[in-house]
Amino acid sequence: MSIYLDKTSKVIVQGITGREGLYHANRMRAYGTDLVGGVTPGKGGQTVEGFAVFDGVAEARDKTGADVSVIFVPPPFAADAVLEAADAGIRLVICITEGIPVHDMIRALAVIGPKTRVIGPNCPGVITPGAALAGIMPGHVFKPGKVGLISRSGTATYEIVDHLTRNGIGQSTCVGIGGDPIIGTVFVDCLEAFEKDPGTDAVVIVGEIGGSDEEDAADLIERRGFTKPAVAFIGGRSAPKGKRMGHAGAIISGNSGTPESKLAAFARVKVPVADSPSDIPSLVQKALA
Repeated sequence: MSIYLDKTSKVIVQGITGREGLYHANRMRAYGTDLVGGVTPGKGGQTVEGFAVFDGVAEARDKTGADVSVIFVPPPFAADAVLEAADAGIRLVICITEGIPVHDMIRALAVIGPKTRVIGPNCPGVITPGAALAGIMPGHVFKPGKVGLISRSGTATYEIVDHLTRNGIGQSTCVGIGGDPIIGTVFVDCLEAFEKDPGTDAVVIVGEIGGSDEEDAADLIERRGFTKPAVAFIGGRSAPKGKRMGHAGAIISGNSGTPESKLAAFARVKVPVADSPSDIPSLVQKALA
């Protein structure tokens, strides 16, 4: 299941007639994404700011050839929107919506088949710089290149990419996997995809406290011989112990999910961890050298 976009990707927006959906649809189109329409039940047949609106995803896919969907549907209905996109045969479903009940996503992800990749929820989306943007990322800070990036944090993504771009380091594809405890795509999935991608020479892993996703990534690097250089950054390292911070996924259980456990995991597999986002470019340059 591909995490990538290219100039042939045809994107639809579920929830396109809502304020947020329409705003970001226009931003995606302005970036150069082939945004072929959107979905709002009951409003099919309309045209909104040049976008064709369909009643359902299956109709939109049949009439436009869409293979990517970006979801801006309110939380109570967003998991069903994910299921609808998967049932319609959309290969890449990117759920931007924040605040979806955890049990709704557990139910949805449990029944989605292997032909659909879900990114998110509560994520900023995916961008292949110079080709297409599907989500809410600020496209102007990205630059085409050969460094992949995977992040749990949208804000940290933009800051780190800005540092990379200003230092002449372009990006192959950047994936915001989201900060919820239950998400469709994790670090391990993206690392496996970047390992196979001839356009990616190195990877930046942007993690944060809570959960075990970073430790799982380190285990993959160790056990399966990830061959490309990687560097990392862990957000929330200065958070007070015992205090819940940021994303719903930033929950520490015992010794799992602590900054110390993540730093130790990356140290074990010789992945350098930046103390500050501004340190990332120099670490990437050293890794590539």
